[in-house]
Parts: sequence; structure tokens; C-alpha cells
Amino acid sequence: MKGKNEQRAGLLYGIGAYGMWGLVPLFWPLLEPSGAVEILAHRMVWSLGVVGIALLFLRRWAWVGELLHQPRRLGLIAVAATVISVNWGLYIWAVNDGHVVEASLGYFINPLVTIAMGVVLLGERLRPVQWAAVATGFAAVLVLAIGYGQPPWISLVLAFSFATYGLAKKKVDMGGLESLAAETAVLFLPALGFLLWLGASGDATFLSGGAGHGALLAATGLVTAIPLVCFGAAAIRVPLSVLGLLQYLAPVFQFTLGILYFHEEMPPERWAGFGLVWVALVMLTWDALRTARRTRAEALRLAVRAAEAASPTGATAASPAGSDTSGIK
Repeated sequence: MKGKNEQRAGLLYGIGAYGMWGLVPLFWPLLEPSGAVEILAHRMVWSLGVVGIALLFLRRWAWVGELLHQPRRLGLIAVAATVISVNWGLYIWAVNDGHVVEASLGYFINPLVTIAMGVVLLGERLRPVQWAAVATGFAAVLVLAIGYGQPPWISLVLAFSFATYGLAKKKVDMGGLESLAAETAVLFLPALGFLLWLGASGDATFLSGGAGHGALLAATGLVTAIPLVCFGAAAIRVPLSVLGLLQYLAPVFQFTLGILYFHEEMPPERWAGFGLVWVALVMLTWDALRTARRTRAEALRLAVRAAEAASPTGATAASPAGSDTSGIK
């Protein structure tokens, strides 16, 4: 019963995390007239404050000393911080400039880009269905490029930056809160310096926009940290296969908002491109579920064989002395 309750809670945490990420396009327009770079800088500064308080409350600071003596991991964190700042900044600009649908496409094709990077950078081998999915995704980009009259650069930059971020995070191998704290610590001084310069030049909106606007800018720290905390809670309670399926909630919500709330155009060629992307994702999901099922079945068979080999009856049955009745049907 406890296991089922944990999985149910994990599922709710996962839906909450990806649901919040999917609905965040509703939040960024509230921060206008702040520009995307100013919003990004506030997000970096306030996120460190929120995560720092959380770590102080949880008393999880031992990792800091260890990290400072590991230059390679520090370098990877700097890479992760750089690419996620590009991802965040472009995403905020895309939403506030009327490109919510194209931004959602970036997160739809992110799994395909991650797989392709695994082949190119890590030498991973793909199964035939995965190759077919990547090829279908490439065809979708071509269709969208023809439809847009240019490559869907917002989608591609978002997908590649987030895939690079995921690769760096995999190499760093840190918890969600710790990793975000380290990344925002790297970004804190440049972000704070930019905000101070903006204030000195008279272009900052933090104070000039009123107390409500300032509170919304400060809330970017919560908007960043809360979904991540929910994601971390989900990751330890549900299988990765479930998380892999839940990740599509965010771009689905974003796409729906782009069409129904922001009323962005969807000409036929754009529907065709998105349709190819969705076909590729269905192929990937089916292949992942099939592989996970086979892996579990094989693990169960190996466990049964090991248990039989370790039991006295199994040892007797396997011995020559116990085999004189093996021909009896």
C-alpha cells in the first residue's frame, strides 16, 4: 500500500511539475514592460535566493566544499549555466514576442535532438525505430522550414540548448536543488551586475513599475524553483518511463495555449510539420515502452534462475545424482 501511495504521489508531483512548466507562458507577459534580458537576470538572482533558503532549511551544504575542489565539475556547471541562460532568455522572449507555438515545438523535438547528440557525441547505438524517429523529426524540420520560409530557429535553439544542458547535467550528476543552486551561483554576479547597470542607467523596471511589478519580478525565483522541487519529488517515486511520458505535458500545454489563448496562426504546412514531430514522438514512446517491458521481463527471468540455482532443491535437481528421473514424463 505504501508503495502505491508513493507512486501516486510521485505521479501527482510529476503532473504538477510539467503542468507548471506548460502553463508558464501565462506568467511572462505579466512582467511587461520588462524586457527578456531583464526578466532573465531577475530570474537568476531570485532563484538563487529561493534555492539557498531551501538548502538552508534542509541543511544540505556539504556538497559545496566537495564541488569547489572539482574543477571539471565546476566547468560543466558553468557550461550548464550558460546554455540554460540562453534557453531561458530565448524562451521568455519567444513567449512575449508571440512565438509560443514555435517555442513549444522546441520542447517537442528536444528528445529527438538528445538522441541525435547521444549518437554524435557519446557514440551511442540506436535501434531501428529510433533511427526512423530521428529521420521523421528531420523531415518535420524541413517541412517547417519550407512553411516558415526559414529554419524554425527558435525551436532549434531551444531544443539544442536544452539537450546540451541535459548532457552537462548528466555529467555533473548532482541533485536538482544543488545543481540549480550551483548554476544560479555562477550566473548571480553577471545578472546582479546587469540589473545594477540597468538601474543606474534609468532603464530598470523593478522599482519604476510599482510594488506589484517588483513582486512579480521577485516571484520568478519561485516560478523557477517550485516546479524543479516537484520534479525532484517525482523522479524518486516513479519510473523513468513514466517521467518520459509526462515530459510531453509541458509542450502540449504550451502548444494549446499558443493556439487557443494567444491565437497564433497555424497554416497547413505548420500542422504538417507538427504532425511529423508527433509521429516521431509516438514511435519513440512505443519503442521505449517496449524496451522497458523486455528489460523487466529479462530481469525477472534472471532473478528466477538465480533463486532456483541458490535453493537446495534447485542444486539437487541440477546435480547428476538428481537427474536419473529426468527422462520420466
